[in-house]
This record gives sequence, C-alpha cells and structure tokens, in this order.
Amino acid sequence: MHRQITAVLGPTNTGKTHYAIDRMLARNSGVIGLPLRLLAREVYDKIVAIRGPSVVALITGEERIVPPRAKFWVCTVEAMPVSIGADFVAIDEIQLCGDPERGHIFTDRLLHARGTHETLFMGASTMRDVIRDLVPEADIVTRDRLSELTYAGSKKISRMPARSAVVGFSVDNLYGMAELIKRQKGGAAVVMGALSPRTRNAQVEMYQNGDVDYLVATDAIGMGLNLDINHVAFSATAKFDGRRMRELFPHEMGQIAGRAGRHMNHGTFGVTGEAPLLEDGLADAICNHRFAPLKKLEWRNSRLEFGTVDHLIHSLERQPDDPRLSRARDADDLIALRTLSGDDLIRSRLNSPHDVRLLWDVCCVPDFRGISPGEHAGLLNTIFTYLKEGPLPEAWLARQIKRLDRSDGDIDAISKRLSFIRTWTYVSQRKNWTKDENHWRGATRAVEDRLSDALHNALTQRFVDRRTSVLLRRLKQKESLVADVNENGEVTVEGQFAGRLEGFRFTLDKSAEGDEAKTLKTAAYQALAPEFSLRSDRFYNAPDTEIDFTEQGGLMWGEYAVGKLVKGDEALKPRVQAFVDDEAGSDVAEKVTRRLQHFIDRKVANLFEPMLAMSRDETLTGIARGFAFRLMEGLGIMPRDQVAMEVKDLDQDARGLLRKHGVRFGQFTIFMPLLLKPAPTRLRLVLWALSEDHAEFAESPPPGLVTIPSVKGVAAGYHNICGYRQAGERAIRIDMLERLADMLRGEDSRGGFEANADMLSITGMTLVQFADLMRGLGYKAEEGEREKVKAVAEAPAVAETDAPASEEAVTEAAPEAEAAPVETTEAPAEVTGPEMETFFTFTWARQQRQNNRQGGNRRNEGGNNDRRKQGAKGKPGGKPGRKGGNDHKPKAWASKPAKKEKPIDPDNPFAAALMGLKDK
Repeated sequence: MHRQITAVLGPTNTGKTHYAIDRMLARNSGVIGLPLRLLAREVYDKIVAIRGPSVVALITGEERIVPPRAKFWVCTVEAMPVSIGADFVAIDEIQLCGDPERGHIFTDRLLHARGTHETLFMGASTMRDVIRDLVPEADIVTRDRLSELTYAGSKKISRMPARSAVVGFSVDNLYGMAELIKRQKGGAAVVMGALSPRTRNAQVEMYQNGDVDYLVATDAIGMGLNLDINHVAFSATAKFDGRRMRELFPHEMGQIAGRAGRHMNHGTFGVTGEAPLLEDGLADAICNHRFAPLKKLEWRNSRLEFGTVDHLIHSLERQPDDPRLSRARDADDLIALRTLSGDDLIRSRLNSPHDVRLLWDVCCVPDFRGISPGEHAGLLNTIFTYLKEGPLPEAWLARQIKRLDRSDGDIDAISKRLSFIRTWTYVSQRKNWTKDENHWRGATRAVEDRLSDALHNALTQRFVDRRTSVLLRRLKQKESLVADVNENGEVTVEGQFAGRLEGFRFTLDKSAEGDEAKTLKTAAYQALAPEFSLRSDRFYNAPDTEIDFTEQGGLMWGEYAVGKLVKGDEALKPRVQAFVDDEAGSDVAEKVTRRLQHFIDRKVANLFEPMLAMSRDETLTGIARGFAFRLMEGLGIMPRDQVAMEVKDLDQDARGLLRKHGVRFGQFTIFMPLLLKPAPTRLRLVLWALSEDHAEFAESPPPGLVTIPSVKGVAAGYHNICGYRQAGERAIRIDMLERLADMLRGEDSRGGFEANADMLSITGMTLVQFADLMRGLGYKAEEGEREKVKAVAEAPAVAETDAPASEEAVTEAAPEAEAAPVETTEAPAEVTGPEMETFFTFTWARQQRQNNRQGGNRRNEGGNNDRRKQGAKGKPGGKPGRKGGNDHKPKAWASKPAKKEKPIDPDNPFAAALMGLKDK
C-alpha cells in the first residue's frame, strides 16, 4: 500500500492547519494531533460545523467525546490514538519535537504515527533537515507567509494600537498589564494555557467580536490560535521553563510574533516599555523567518517493559541510538514513578505486569494543580491503592468533586479549583477507573463548566470595563450614542451607567478616565438637554416647602444642592448663586436663579416680619428711626452697652413707639423676642456670616435650651447673634437673662444675697454653675460652707369640720407633710460629724456697676414693660428729672415692698438646697 508522507513547513499564517483539515476531510477517516487542548477544541468545532457532531470525536486528557460512528478524531498529541488504522494522520506544530518538556511525545509521533494512506506533518522550517534525516521518505513542502511581518520597536501599553496582543510569561505580569489596559483602553481578554476551553473560548469571543480591542496572553497564542491580531508586543523576553529562567529562543519569539497579521492583513511586532529592545539581527530574523535549524530532537523510549517496576524505569531511562535524538529530561510521570516505587507498600502490591502497567497509568496523571512532587505523589498513591482493589470508591470520589463545586471567591481561588477539577476530569476519562464512567465524566464536566463560567465572569469583571468597550466600539463604528436619564437622575449611555444628575449639575462617574470620560460626558449632555429644561420648569413652579437653606448658606431642592447664598448690598438682602452646568444653557440658569431669589426674599420677609414692619413705619422719626436702623443692622439683637448713649437719648414716647413693634429694652440686651425663635435664629446666623464675610458658618444652638456651653473659636458676636449672652463657661438666652435680672433687682447686691429657687429654676443650673454665671455677669461670688440643717416642716392644723377634708385639700394645705420623717426601729447610723453644705454669697462688683451706669436708665423698661411710672423723689420711680429711673442698678430700692416668699415645693429638684438657704 502506498503511504504518502508530507511535511508542510513554513512560518505562521501560511494556512497549514486549514490545509490539514481539508486533507483529512477528503479521506474516509482521519486523526489530527494538536499541541493544545484549546486548539483541539477550536479545530473540533470547525469540523463539526462542516460534517456534524455524529462523525467527529474529540479526545484530550480531560475531555472525551466519541460518537458511535466517529470517523474523524481531533486530539491532543498526547491523547491521539495511533493504532486505529485511520486513512489520514496529521501532527501539527511538529517543531515541538525540540521542546524540553513535551518534545519526546512529538518525536514519537514523528517516528511512528502513520496514516494508512496519508501522513502530514505541519510546522516551522527549522524541522526541514531533521525530518529529511529521520523520515527520508517524506516530501517536504514549503509554504510562504500570506502577509508581511515587520518590527515596530518599543511602545508603551498606553500607546498600543487596537487589535493588539500583549504577551507575558507570569500570571502576575498578565494581571498587571490587563489592569492597566482596562484603565486606559477599556479592558482586555485574557488567554492562558491553563484556562479551560470554555473559559478560553469565552475570552477569545470577547476579543473577536470587538467587545475589547486588546488581548493579554501567554505564549499559548503561538500554538496555532487564529485570531485577528494586528500587533504583538512582548512584555518580557525571558520565561521560566519549569526548571529555570531562560531567554526565549529566536524561533519561539518568531512563533509568537507571527500571530500578528492574518490572511492578507500585514502585522507588526515589538516590545512594551518594560522589555528591552530587540537586537537588529533578532528582529530581522523574525521578520524574514530565518532561524537556526533544530539539530537534535527530544526522545524517550516508547517501547516500555512492564515485567517489573524496575524494568519499567530502566526502559524509560534508556538512551537513544540515533545521534540526532537526545534523551528527554525526566518528566513528571517518571519522577512520580520513582517516588512511588520506593514505597515498600506499593511494591508489595505489584504482583504482575498488569499491576505495573496500572501504576504507570496512574503516574501519567498530570499535575494540573502545580503542587509539590511529594503532594502529587501522595494523591497518586491513594488513587493506585483504590484502583488495585477495583474502581475508585464512588463516595470518596464524590467528596473530592463536591468540595470543588464552588464558584465563589476571586480569580485565583476559582483558577485553583479549576485546576484541581481537571485532575478528576482526567481520572474520569480513564477506562475502568470508575464504576459509571458516563456519570463521572458528566459530573466532572459540569463542575468544570460551572467553574469555567465563573472564571470567565471574574476575569471579565476585573479586566474589562463594559461601558468603555461599548463606547469605543460605537465610536469606531461612527454610530450616534443613545443616552437616557431615569427618575432618580441616573444617566446611562448605551445602557451603561455614565453618572448622576444632581439638581442641575451632572456628576460624571468617577471611574471614567481619559478619552472615556470625554466621550461619556459628551453623550450624557446630549441626553440631558431636554431634561434640564423640564427640570427647571418643575423647579420654578415648586412650592417653597420643597426648598430650604442650610446653616452653611446652601440652597437645597429636596436632597439636591441647587445654589448658595452670597453677600448682598444689605444683610437682609442676600443674593443667590445657582448651581447650573454651563451646558444647561443660560435660560435654565436664569430661571433657577430667579426662583431661588424669590424663595430667600420670601423667607427673610416672613421670618423677620416684625423688624421689616418697623423699618416701614413712617411714624418713627428722629432718634427713634435711627435707633430702629441700628437694631436692623444688628438683625434684631443689640447688647445694651453698645448703644448706651442712644438708649439714654430716647424719650418715653420714642420708646413706646419701638415697644409697639416688639422691641424690648432689657438690662443687658435690646432685642425683639419674636426673633429669638429657632427659625429666625437659624437664618440670622447665615445672614450675619454672609454680611461679615466669614469663611466658615457656625451652627445655631439646639432649640429650647436656656443655657449652652460657651463655644470656643467662633467669631466675635456669635453668641449675641444666636440670642445668648456669654457669662463664664456658659451662655444664657437673653430673654431668660432679663427675667433673671428682674429677680436680681430686688436683692441686696451690696450686702450680699444667696440664690433662691426661682433663680436656679429659670436658668436650669446647679448652684456651682449659677455662681459661674453670676461671675460672668459682674457679680462677686464668695463660697462658704455651713452645717446643713435638715428642715422638718410642721404640718398646719386642719380646721375641724363636721365633714372630713378631701385629700386634695389636705395636700394643698400642708404640702410639707409628706416630707416628715418616719420613725423606725432600726439602730441609728454611726454619726461621723455634722453634714456640711456649700453656699455662695453674691455681691455686685463696683467697676461693673459704673460701666452699666453708662447704659442709661431702664427701670421702667426692664422686666415688666407695663410699669412705666416715673415717680417723684423718694418713690419707686426714682429721682425726679431722670428719664426712666435708675433701673440699671441691680440693687433693691428703699421704697420697694418686701417680696412675698413663695412656699417651697418638696418635689422641686432645688428643694433640699433651698431649705438650707431659707433657714440661714
């Protein structure tokens, strides 16, 4: 029988693989061996598309699809059947005969794999001489490259052209480059030899259909993967070959670089900024496909002896007889065999050549996990021990698979599980190793598929920005971008989130950078043009209840900041600055500004209505009108000592006119009580900060507090604007301060007095805090101690009547009765001495009295504003001829009747202290 043997040699992109497929399909049966599981799957899919799945088989280490009527077998070189008598046999990438790790397998196929009618070897021209020597009957055909390949030098990844593949030789390097490309170019597909076909195909599909324009890959792309690549860039020129770091051989670089350009499209290759420039001679050799021919091929004896394990090892270590062959270095399977054969327990189980062959088959299980040789040998030991007794226990195998059936975790975790499941996928493909081969093949395949999908998703999520890739593809196709705005203000472009519309300002997604950011922004504003107009109309017609100001001067529409207050010509006439993007247009900006100005003007008019009404009162003339103007400058609150002379010059008629507008002339402050409410106070602080050009806006005190801690580090006048007067460590609300001043007016400020219950109650302070407050108001506080006397009030007798008194009546008549001590039979506590209490005596400081005397006369304006008597000499009204009396002096008037003492309420928190004060 005539057997045709042909070697089709040449560089990449010569159509060798396509030629082999055509030749095989021209025969009745055929086998094609390919270097990678990934490439085998690609060729299988092509042939299935032509002939259908019923006649095409796929056999790899981890995958086996064999229909009953299979005629064409697509395999990895290691898994291809060599004794089925197929009409056609082809071996692709035959130059791998020189590979240190797998070369002996390719050499064996070169020497022994033959089709009954035709045998075809495809590979690089470096195999020409050695094939002529070892297979002299072969016809050698040289094919030229269909496109040109040129050297482009060094380019940074950021300047890499579209449809480029960046090649690296470590996982960390690949991931780093993919991250960089994602940030600058929108993303990259990742292709590694360790990927499952399902993951690899999904990644390649992203690249092929244009979702991403960049590919990050290992040298696996050099083995026949046909992709639309225009430029190949090396990020390194050295790799770890399983034993050591070494420089890439020129023919290896040529194989990888040759993937640039497809069919008639020319390609380029170069290096990234991280790799050194290629020497001129090396670059020229790659461009012209001139490489040193292979002198020796890797070889390992394939005629193995299984009589004993020692004979098997000896046959594997046999040296070749042909000088053109070099014994391959020890592979993982031989290393595992030596390890297991040294185990006495294993040796005791090797009772026949069948047992030795079984041990060898177990040692051929690849170390997909990449763990240490010792750990891998331990797993093989367990598998062999089980197989010696029969098929693998199903419960044990199920546990191994179940713990890997998880798709959570990051890329590394999923990749590790995927490599582990490949071990069990390989095991399930071995005949007679499991009870139900179809079940376990399906189970392992299902887990691998789930992990493959999870890995693809993880890779895509980490290294691909879907939004950027979509935008770049649309721009490349010169199509108009479709954008939309939802009810929450989220802006999408081509279905991808672009940013958010907050009020009348568009905020671009922070993750967008460079060209992507510009594209997103342009497309987003196209969609926002009608939205700006509709939103401005809705805002203009919105009620004031939907708009508010912040304590920092911001203007809010719901949750969105739409403007801020700025200083106006007058304190009560602030202006507004709208937050509107320039792209929204001047009409929108003007409408928003006008609406905000209306809001703040109405807010000022409403909250400061008493003061504005006073400013419009034409009956106020002369000094009274000037005083009203000063009060407006102070936003309704003025310390009395700052306007002492103006107060002194006001006659009673002028004061009466001001009182009609709610002005209160207090001993310490002139103010309008209605403006002390929380809402006016909050706005007054903002207006004050604007008018005084303060860089920072202070917050208003919580509403309802009589005293607050003194705020440090604020601008002068803050407490006054808040409606408080600072006194010591705390500040007291000015209206409550005036009530306290009315109480103090009846006390002997020269002889000294102590606080009563009303004083403590009105301030809500403890006695110590009250003493500090009094010091801040100009009083001297002298602290002392005395023996505490426990007061026991005697209940007054209840009038005898025929009818018994009601409970309410008794309680009202004798409120102290409940506080009477109750006799007990317990022994009295040990007496250690009299119980002491602290008290303070307050007297008016002379210097402060002189300062306050300059504040004018206010007896008839303080406290009860209805008391306006101006008595004669010797009467409570003061000396004749003085306006307003001497109400500025905080002392008792000689003619003032004694103040009626109120009964002490036992439930009052100050009761105990006040009982002692009373007794004193």
